[in-house]
Amino acid sequence: MALKDQKEQLLKHLKGGEAFASLESFINEIPFEKLGERPHQLPYSFYELFYHVVFAQKDIIEYAISGDYKAANWPDDYWPKESAPNTSEDWEKLKKDYVDDRNVLENFLLDPKNDLNIPVRNSEHHTLLREVLLVIEHTAYHTGQMLIVVRLLGLYK
Repeated sequence: MALKDQKEQLLKHLKGGEAFASLESFINEIPFEKLGERPHQLPYSFYELFYHVVFAQKDIIEYAISGDYKAANWPDDYWPKESAPNTSEDWEKLKKDYVDDRNVLENFLLDPKNDLNIPVRNSEHHTLLREVLLVIEHTAYHTGQMLIVVRLLGLYK
């Protein structure tokens, strides 16, 4: 299989919908007022999970491509301090950040100059393939959790 075909296949998984639901298929199903609810004593809300996905995706992208990467503090920086966004504008910005950052990763991935098997900028051992798979797996894992939250809130058919 050609490298371009491998990258295209990874891109399909990155966008979701291959082996797991894409976030875009249900993220707008949840009303702003429900974003902070933790149904059935779950330890997280939809917002907390989505914030975590967005933060981790950005961190992985910066690790892979930034010349001035600084590691975040685990776990404090990776999770929001509140269970819900402060304003609907904050929520819309977070959703936009998710898509914008994923687009950065997509463009980087598809750039013919970027080899899947060469270590990324901030590592001697981690390849672009590893970092893209990490974003895919992490997003898929938490997407499943977000679907459970939405279903428990009675918002997803």
